[in-house]
Amino acid sequence: MQTTSRSTTSWTTTLSQYAPKALAVLRIMTGLLFIQTGTQKLFGWPAAPMEMPPLDPLLMTAGILELAGGLLIVLGLFTRPTAFILSGFMAVAYFMGHAPMGFFPASNMGGFAILYCFVFLYLFFAGPGDWSVDGMRRRA
Repeated sequence: MQTTSRSTTSWTTTLSQYAPKALAVLRIMTGLLFIQTGTQKLFGWPAAPMEMPPLDPLLMTAGILELAGGLLIVLGLFTRPTAFILSGFMAVAYFMGHAPMGFFPASNMGGFAILYCFVFLYLFFAGPGDWSVDGMRRRA
């Protein structure tokens, strides 16, 4: 029984060493996906699966936040304040754009907004992880 405990401890210790890199991968992939939603709104690329509504000031602001915020998240530049703003933005987007269409995220297409909200909230608390401009600035 004690051997299992030691091997589990060894295994979790080994995995924990990679946590900052895994956090960086989460940050980078989340930012890249978020950039796509901004370019889709602002430039129509990549093509949306359904027709996009006309670009009113609210959607233009959303597109700019997605594009600029996603880029800052990918770079790991001003990660915590950017993630805080984007988390709130996604909460507002969910309650303004998705929740009125129904209670369940699976039926109101709001699952991604909720997921982004909580990933950005996590990045606000956890920071950028490895491979970030914030980290390079801190070390310099």
